[in-house]
Amino acid sequence: MRRQRVEELCETMTNQELLERITINPKVLAGKPVIRRTRLSVEYILNLLASGATFTEIIAEYEGITTEDIQACLLFASKSLSDTTFMPLQVESA
Repeated sequence: MRRQRVEELCETMTNQELLERITINPKVLAGKPVIRRTRLSVEYILNLLASGATFTEIIAEYEGITTEDIQACLLFASKSLSDTTFMPLQVESA
């Protein structure tokens, strides 16, 4: 059921429209990516989600934040990671 909801959101907004919700301004939070017209960083929202907060809880706690804003944070993080090269610091032995 949750996958269906995510797919419905993806149909309503393009990736570009979602990414436009994230802004970077050197004068706001030292240039960290934030949700447009807020001081809520992408990193902060991701930490809330990683700590177990739901979309509904975040929206209730922070006035003006929408489901699409949170989805934009996830997409931004995903795009950022896809553009990053990872080098292992140590090779694990089996």
